[in-house]
Amino acid sequence: MKPIKVMFLDPVGSSDYDQFMANWIADYKYPGTEAHVTSFSPDSIGPITNLEYRAYEAIVTAEIVKAAYQAAAEGFDAFVIGCFYDTALHDAREISGDMIVTAPCQASCQIALTLANNFSIIVGQRKWVNQMHNTVRDYGYGDKLMSFRHVGMNVVEFQKDHDCTRDRLISAGRQAVEEDYAETLILGCTLETGFYQEMEAELGVPVIDPSIAAFKSAEHAALLKQQCGWKPSRKWGSEAPPAYEMADFGAFSKPYAFGNRIVVPSVEPTLEPVHA
Repeated sequence: MKPIKVMFLDPVGSSDYDQFMANWIADYKYPGTEAHVTSFSPDSIGPITNLEYRAYEAIVTAEIVKAAYQAAAEGFDAFVIGCFYDTALHDAREISGDMIVTAPCQASCQIALTLANNFSIIVGQRKWVNQMHNTVRDYGYGDKLMSFRHVGMNVVEFQKDHDCTRDRLISAGRQAVEEDYAETLILGCTLETGFYQEMEAELGVPVIDPSIAAFKSAEHAALLKQQCGWKPSRKWGSEAPPAYEMADFGAFSKPYAFGNRIVVPSVEPTLEPVHA
């Protein structure tokens, strides 16, 4: 089986968390996977550090689409949009060719429901709930969602004081399990990465890290594409724009330049010696 290539896009105009993302990807990816962690240039969207607001999402949507098109042109097998709002997921899928596109909310819900009957989502701020609730419902999982619990933190605060973040996540998770009867928990922000194991040990239920869920879903889908030939549909609602029209518009006429890129290389598996 040939190696697969997955791009994880942090869809902001800052590279502050790129190395953080690359570090955990190195821990969780398959040895034969080559992963690229990318982000946008501040010159293209400004120094946006989060997508907590719809206005910020609107600014980055076109960049996500261009980045997905570029990743497909570079031969990536899968592409991850690293925001729990699943910003521009359907837009990026439309022009991805044979490349798989995943995002954290959808991937996390799918994984949670292989482990339990329902889930609750732990978010940073109450502001996020309306949009995320609509997204979960649109995916068809509304009747599996027990609750949202928020911890009163914005995106950039999650990785500042790990003890504070852990304690708040555990407290909100305990409420979701004991009061809302959640059987599994989903962390509702990609910067909540790094806390799921401590939460599981404390709360006794599966806790889905959305960054890991989205990456592993992309990686798994890429393997299924190789083994089974399953790739994105291009019928009806999944139809891609006509190539001649995109050429006329010139929307993708120039290679897209990422602001930053970190490559996590594939590693050849080590063969252990066989002892007689």
